[in-house]
Amino acid sequence: MFLITAATGRTGGGTAKVLLDGGHRVRVLAHREDERSRALADAGAEVVVGDLHSLDDVTAAVEGVSGAYFCHPILPGLVEATVIFAQAATEAGVRSVVNMSQISARREATSNAARQHWLCERLLDRTDLLTTHIRPTFFAEWLPLWWEKRDGEGYLRLPFGDGRHAPIAAADQSRVIAALLLDPSPHNRAAYSLHGPVELNHYEIAAEMAEALGFPVHYEPISVEEFASAMADRSMPAHRIQHLSNVAVDYQHGIFAGTNDVVEKITGRAPLSVRQFVTSADFETSGPLFVP
Repeated sequence: MFLITAATGRTGGGTAKVLLDGGHRVRVLAHREDERSRALADAGAEVVVGDLHSLDDVTAAVEGVSGAYFCHPILPGLVEATVIFAQAATEAGVRSVVNMSQISARREATSNAARQHWLCERLLDRTDLLTTHIRPTFFAEWLPLWWEKRDGEGYLRLPFGDGRHAPIAAADQSRVIAALLLDPSPHNRAAYSLHGPVELNHYEIAAEMAEALGFPVHYEPISVEEFASAMADRSMPAHRIQHLSNVAVDYQHGIFAGTNDVVEKITGRAPLSVRQFVTSADFETSGPLFVP
């Protein structure tokens, strides 16, 4: 039995599907019952509704579980939730955990969330769980999230300067997570940065998107201050604004850069490129969730 937290999100839901398709038993922890959790139930998952910040809820969720995927949203409470998970999993005899961290997680991080992820990695490393941390660069899913389309052309307005990264699709991360859950021992105490196949700056990303979509796409760099102000104007939570503003600076300084073959080595399949992702069903051109 595998427990998947954040199961209605992209990496959690994708991992649950990979495991279910492989014939494995899956329990998912969802914050509420909705069409996403019902779809997981229809696919064969056992759905438990609960709160990662409730010791009782998490204790019930980990009962009888051999491995778990632990993922907390960019919201306050990460450290508390990790402590609760670690205690409940230890008491229940859970064997392994795959922990969603961040590529910017480090002691000296200026993002509160990134530093908390680093602390939570250290906490889980001190348990008896077979522990693997994944540290993805920016998701490919951020491309439709942070863009706009006007007058038949697309625009990426982001505070990333000339920085570079290799966007990693959630579907590729899900395959990695499932593989780590199925065979945790060789990866115990590892921290894997996850990247797509090609490192690009946002001018190059825009060009790849344009080629795939068949209409012009432009990258328009903005300042971190303008980005933060726009997020505040749209009532984004302060915790997330603080995080995204500081990781934008990290991005400019190369923290999110690089690429590797981790996805292919662990899963046996290369990750999606930007062009492949943009032409996949996961890319939505109907409009952004947020436009600065």
